[in-house]
Amino acid sequence: MSNALRDLSEAGVSVWLDDLSRERLRSGNLAELMSTHHLVGVTSNPTIFDKALAEGDAYDQQVRELAVRGVSVEEAVRMITAYDIRWAADTLRPVYDSTDRVDGRVSLEVDPRLAGETERTVAEAKALWWLVDRPNMMVKIPATAAGLPAVTQALGHGISVNVTLIFSLERYRQVMNAFLEGMELARTNGHDLSRIQSVASFFVSRVDTEVDKRLEAIGTDEALSLKGRAALANARLAYQAYEEVFSSPEWKALEAHGAKPQRPLWASTGVKDPSYEDTLYVSQLVARNTVNTMPQATLDATADHGEITGDTVLGTYERARADFAALENAGVDLTDVFAVLEQEGVDKFVKSWESLLNELSAKLDESV
Repeated sequence: MSNALRDLSEAGVSVWLDDLSRERLRSGNLAELMSTHHLVGVTSNPTIFDKALAEGDAYDQQVRELAVRGVSVEEAVRMITAYDIRWAADTLRPVYDSTDRVDGRVSLEVDPRLAGETERTVAEAKALWWLVDRPNMMVKIPATAAGLPAVTQALGHGISVNVTLIFSLERYRQVMNAFLEGMELARTNGHDLSRIQSVASFFVSRVDTEVDKRLEAIGTDEALSLKGRAALANARLAYQAYEEVFSSPEWKALEAHGAKPQRPLWASTGVKDPSYEDTLYVSQLVARNTVNTMPQATLDATADHGEITGDTVLGTYERARADFAALENAGVDLTDVFAVLEQEGVDKFVKSWESLLNELSAKLDESV
């Protein structure tokens, strides 16, 4: 085992796990990872819950009880996922307390089918916040055009928010603006700003997957030489934008009232191309006050053979801009890339959510 996860934590990166299941909770694995892998947070999504429900018997008893009560499948999903989130939040509560409420966080996503509906997203966020009833929970809201005002409103209600499915720098700046507006609204509404946390989930590996596919289609030597550069350049320029916004007078005014900055969270950090180093999106995105949420395989790889050499983001902005310019010159339409990825991201989560509903519906029927 290397000391990479310890070094990552000491470099200012919070190590979160992008996975959650009832079996992980009841086996004590989550608590074990907190002590052995410097784990200080957990994220979930519809795909993760769909996979968890389909495997093993951990949910059977609760499913039987829900079937006896005759609840709808939508309500059953809420009860099952809230149970896991609540359990994980309680397990991570010591971290939440020891880090002044910054880490020890667990994220639960709103129904992805609401990604185009602001009012219903806000209502669902409020319902989940009430249902889980843990201060170290975060509600995940997608960074769609309709999701942005929902982020502002949810924060204004005092709800901690994980803004997910961010791909472009333009959208990320809109997310940070939504955060600032939400925190100002929360202050106006009388909430304690120090108790509201937010992260902005900036997706990484999916950018390389889409851009590399387009570079291969172009096929020139120049295009092929640019493979594997887009995701890191994108994320590093996002961090530069973060630095700008959270040193602004507008932010300083909120900070004076106890607000904590919305941290960049590197999501989708498992490599999709096996030719890339399996810890690429960990070792090359080290920057203070960030979060890296890793799938289990990436967490294990980093623990086993990762090498953390300090900050790998500061001082890279000029190169990142040059990489973006080279990609555009080679014929990659980055604006289209990000639009495609956002829509695909929503569609994938909707598909997983519907699969989850179908799986649970069948289990409820079997239990009657």
